[in-house]
Amino acid sequence: MKPLTLKTIEQVVGGRVIGADELEKERIFVSGVASDSRKIMQGDLFVPIRGERVDGHDFITACFEKGAICSFSEREILPPKGKYCILVKDAQKALLELAEYYLTLFDIPVIAITGSVGKTTTKDMIASVLMQKYCVLKTEGNYNTNIGLPLMVFRIGDEHEVAVLEMGMNSFGEIHNLSKVAKPNIAVITNIGVAHIEMLGSREGILKAKSEVFDYMTPQGVAILNGDNDMLQTLEGKVSQNIIWYGIENKRGIYAHSIYMEGLEKTRCTIHAPKGEIEVILPVAGVHMVQNALAATAVGLQMELSLEEIKKGIETFTMTKMRMAVEHTKKGITIINDVYNANPVSMKASLEVLAAASGRKVCILGDMGELGIYADQMHREVGEYAAQKGIDVIISIGELSRHLHQGAIKDGAKNAYHYDTQEEFWQEGLSMLASGDTVLVKGSRSRGLEQTVDKIQGVN
Repeated sequence: MKPLTLKTIEQVVGGRVIGADELEKERIFVSGVASDSRKIMQGDLFVPIRGERVDGHDFITACFEKGAICSFSEREILPPKGKYCILVKDAQKALLELAEYYLTLFDIPVIAITGSVGKTTTKDMIASVLMQKYCVLKTEGNYNTNIGLPLMVFRIGDEHEVAVLEMGMNSFGEIHNLSKVAKPNIAVITNIGVAHIEMLGSREGILKAKSEVFDYMTPQGVAILNGDNDMLQTLEGKVSQNIIWYGIENKRGIYAHSIYMEGLEKTRCTIHAPKGEIEVILPVAGVHMVQNALAATAVGLQMELSLEEIKKGIETFTMTKMRMAVEHTKKGITIINDVYNANPVSMKASLEVLAAASGRKVCILGDMGELGIYADQMHREVGEYAAQKGIDVIISIGELSRHLHQGAIKDGAKNAYHYDTQEEFWQEGLSMLASGDTVLVKGSRSRGLEQTVDKIQGVN
């Protein structure tokens, strides 16, 4: 992080420094920003966030002891000697305002990625492509929220030539705030599905929330949209930015053909672009992964990379942990570890990959969260889809997944088993897995199905 004085921070966030006179405000610098008291480094500014269960203000003293030089605070606190507080009305808002200012210190393009499915993989692939020509700062882990994205912005340094920022949300207004911070030059929307429909009410609501990414783009910006998605197609003529379309079924702009999977770890395709065609081999299985490669190609071309540079970036990218990771056990079982998250669209995409595997095909599927009144129906549909794809053994775990089990049975599955908890499956169902099986494990992040992956691996 480029150091900032207390005076600068005070002015940017409209706060009041406690513990420093005017001279100290000018000579005391903050060299990092953190909202997690466990990750405080020497010279950091601590941002205490009020949560439902924990109030970050309770950790201000501990953060000073760990080396923080300063802390935001929503209540007047007298800091110890040599430490400082900046009194603000809303610490989270102040974090966003400071990040917005900090980004103005750098004249670099910002690429924003959002969508219901595929954000992280698309972000990783875009970054891999751009790294062939530029020094790239990309979102790490789950730093795609109103707290995480600004913290990523503070990692930008003079060495970076482009920032690739993922934007997630749970409700209206969140991406609006992130767009205000990032002011993206290029915005990618991967698709509009049903993730977070519980909070947003409908796919139309999800489209509205995702489209907030355009709120602080200039008219000269570029929107890169999945032309295969029915909801995104409705944005044509409604977005002031130039739109570049990509897709597999929609053959305009940038599209792919001659797609086929090579086992569980590669997908081959030809990408057509206005500048020509390239044959690429993605280091991951799945037709849905080709969509991500098309988005990365579109961004690469906008950033003036050659087709060969784009090809190299696509072919050398690495997936985030627990996303379609192929693992092999000592007992001869192949695991497709896709437990990072789940929604109906990604569930079906992963089942499609499993269906192409050799040997006995087994899926272990957990609950999908945030589906609201649609939860029962969407779990049933996933179960029906698993049966239709010919999955040999369909295992469901969790309260909502009981409906998945019912859907599989309804559609003719002969080997479908339901367990209320992971522990119940470990005790009663784990032994049914055998050498030669290919096992997909997938569920929402909150369900913690990596524990079942460990059990299959024999770790626990």
